[in-house]
Amino acid sequence: MWQLPPMASPKLLRPLAVVLATLLVITTLWRLRINVLEPLVPDDLPHDHVEEPSENEEMDWSRFAYVQYVTDDNYLCNSVMLFERLHSMHSKADRLLMYPDDISTAEEDTSLESKLVRKARDEYNVKLQPIQVQSRPSGDATWAESYTKLLAFNQTQYDRVLGLDSDSTVLQPMDELFLLPSCPVAMPRAYWLDPNGRTMSSQLFVIEPSDFEFGRIMESISHAGGSEYDMEIFNELYKDSALIIPHRPYNLLTGEFRAESHTAYLGNPLEQWDPDTALSEAKYLHFSDWPVPKPWIKARPDVIKDKQPACQTVPDQPENCRNRELWLGFYEDFARRRKAVCDIDV
Repeated sequence: MWQLPPMASPKLLRPLAVVLATLLVITTLWRLRINVLEPLVPDDLPHDHVEEPSENEEMDWSRFAYVQYVTDDNYLCNSVMLFERLHSMHSKADRLLMYPDDISTAEEDTSLESKLVRKARDEYNVKLQPIQVQSRPSGDATWAESYTKLLAFNQTQYDRVLGLDSDSTVLQPMDELFLLPSCPVAMPRAYWLDPNGRTMSSQLFVIEPSDFEFGRIMESISHAGGSEYDMEIFNELYKDSALIIPHRPYNLLTGEFRAESHTAYLGNPLEQWDPDTALSEAKYLHFSDWPVPKPWIKARPDVIKDKQPACQTVPDQPENCRNRELWLGFYEDFARRRKAVCDIDV
């Protein structure tokens, strides 16, 4: 027969009483936190980070923009070519062109510059932002004018902008980069340089424009040395705070197809280089093949012959020239699109 358990002695009850009292205190404090403390913390504090919409909301892509800067005719054509690529890929974000304020957009202006700016606006839905080209009196004029790139920090009409160097080919849209975690600057590493230097590449960057960051940029420009340009300024200010974008697939160099070792790009010594795979996954291809000139400058045949990727030979197998075929194709494609978009021959 089941019976009530015997009564415990007073000595055994004392520890139990202590435990129960402790639990009562904890429960009381927890209720006090919920009922008293939490109302003191507002739930509507402003957030600076970019938030993705809920399932019932649509993303407002007008908050973001792909941005290009122009300093001369060659780079103007390159930028229009880049916008043509984004337009054909149906990229969702705005497209913004920062161009010299001395270029007219009047219909009666028949200059090449005016025609290209109007073409960007009318055919590729590009928003126009006239600016004054930034430069310094000393140093390489081409690189000095790249300070103009940094005016992207002043485009505060956008929550985020994605800057791309125009001596490149966009292979796939990169709208997803606008949804990175909030940070003033996001950039890839310059994987082809000494990895111990942790140098970032300014060929591609995602920034959150603001008066504060623009002020920092302009201050750095005013104190920059003769050999310091946009890449040096980016690294000086943001080397230890920038969000790192993976260079693979967001920053592939054409020179990678000429390289003997691909460990730096692949990120490990075990993976085998496959040029077709690398190209198919890449989203942004930057022309960098010194001493081969940029793709809008026709290279001498002897330079191409000497610097083109070597074919790979394996005993008892056909010669593999795929790196060379793709590399030559990059330059042929650029020349073809330059003629189609800008009506300019290389």
